[in-house]
Amino acid sequence: MIGFYNFLETIQGELSSSPFINTVTYGNINDADLAKKTIFPLGHFVVNNVSYQENILVYNISILLMDIVDVSKEAPTDIFKGNDNEQDVFNTQLGVAVRLLDELKRGDLYKSKFQLNGNPTIEPFVDRIDNKLAGWAITFDVTVINELACK
Repeated sequence: MIGFYNFLETIQGELSSSPFINTVTYGNINDADLAKKTIFPLGHFVVNNVSYQENILVYNISILLMDIVDVSKEAPTDIFKGNDNEQDVFNTQLGVAVRLLDELKRGDLYKSKFQLNGNPTIEPFVDRIDNKLAGWAITFDVTVINELACK
């Protein structure tokens, strides 16, 4: 289906255009090789479901925007900031999220008929898989024209 490929490539392209994302992956997060430090910062997304509504499709997607938290070997000198860059990771990855959502709300993606539908949820996370990772999980709907129905 051309519409699905176009949707995936559009989201991938927008995430890849950010200077704060090195790698974009799609599908099951367990298939991403999170042990490799060279892939970070990472944008990973999955299509949760698609709602069919005559001439439009509504994609519900989740995106994880994350980076490795670097912990200093020195003792913390600031109790609020600690001895790592976790707040920096939250700041830059939230910026990536807001930029993507703005593009879908009123930017070039919106003009290209990839439009944010409703209000997204953005939740912070800190996880330790092979590395200590921090970032944001975003879930939202994107409305697109059903290319197959319009022909």
